Amino acid sequence: MRPATHVTTHPHDPYAELAQPADAEEDFDDPSGRRAGEGPAGLDLPWEDEAEAPTPPDRRGGSRLVSFHGVLRLAVHTALLATLLVVCDRLAVMYAEEQAEDKIQESLGLGARPDVDIAGFPFVTQVVGQNIDQVDLTMPDVAADKVSLAEVHARAEDIRIVGDLPTAVQGAVVERMDGDVLLSFDDLNRELGASQIRFTNAGPGDVRISGSLPVADRTVSVRAEARVERRSDRAVSTTVEDIRLDVPGLFTYRPGKDPARSGLYLHPEAAARISHEAARAKELLALPSVVERLGVPRSRIDQALRDEKKLSRLTGSPRFLQQLTGVNLVDLVVDHPWLLERAGIDPRLIGALLEMKPPELSDRLSLSFELPKSMPGDIRLRDIVVKSEGIRADLTGTGLTFGGS
Repeated sequence: MRPATHVTTHPHDPYAELAQPADAEEDFDDPSGRRAGEGPAGLDLPWEDEAEAPTPPDRRGGSRLVSFHGVLRLAVHTALLATLLVVCDRLAVMYAEEQAEDKIQESLGLGARPDVDIAGFPFVTQVVGQNIDQVDLTMPDVAADKVSLAEVHARAEDIRIVGDLPTAVQGAVVERMDGDVLLSFDDLNRELGASQIRFTNAGPGDVRISGSLPVADRTVSVRAEARVERRSDRAVSTTVEDIRLDVPGLFTYRPGKDPARSGLYLHPEAAARISHEAARAKELLALPSVVERLGVPRSRIDQALRDEKKLSRLTGSPRFLQQLTGVNLVDLVVDHPWLLERAGIDPRLIGALLEMKPPELSDRLSLSFELPKSMPGDIRLRDIVVKSEGIRADLTGTGLTFGGS
């Protein structure tokens, strides 16, 4: 036992109690010097065991939240930047397309503005390399000889740009091109000055022509067929054949030199008007050339000319009408213009038709066309086919130059 230490204090000293030393005999539960039940710095706390004390807040959750917000802001900024780059790229494409349209219209002398669509993304990298991967081009209303092509469509690949994109384009060189052209039937009807004529599909290589033409103040129906062929690598030709001109109720005229397919033939109505009137029938049968072509025995013709009843039986029979409509009168009317007058046919109409030679008619109904000479490079027509909308032909080309290239 250590001797007790006495400290003299003033009875009214308020700090006297604090100055008293701790009881040396008092036990300590904690090696740190704190008694059980005491908090830090010797403060009494309501818990008796440190296991029951609350743990300090974990600051790591706040750090993760701050990191997430940072990543989110970075993602938003990246997306906005990417969107801005895409918008700028598309604006550059639009500007380049407009420049190309102007150059093509100017170099080809087109009346209508073409449509240019530049494919590929990003466009900026193509600009840097001055080489465009693919361009789709559509040119409407392209003059091709005496007609106009309703549409020329082409897909150009591997285009080398001459000049600086997108502001200083001077021209372009197209390594290869594929496309097609359309000669519209509707455009043909309008441009050939024959709006009464209709062109329709008659097969993969044939066109049917039908409608009407004004001849000697009369409306004459016309029918024909045209064979469409490739005349050269840049031209399409049509061979118009089997032309047939009809005046309803009067006659059919087929121009040409082939006796089997050409001539002037009466319609049954006109033949009946001649055969049913004795005076007209006698005038007709009095012509040896007509009798010879009718195929009726001469003896029977002579009897009919002497006997009205026999004449009526002969000319009124269905066989005689059939024979009469099968007689080619094209050369007879030249020597005997009155012949058709007996059937109520105006000789002026016949004369006007006979003056329409087959080449003239064929040219008037021709569908031929040729690619414009202003189209540069080696452009060729391939695989011509007739469709419902018109005549289509494939296009191929290499080494095409546009503008100041």
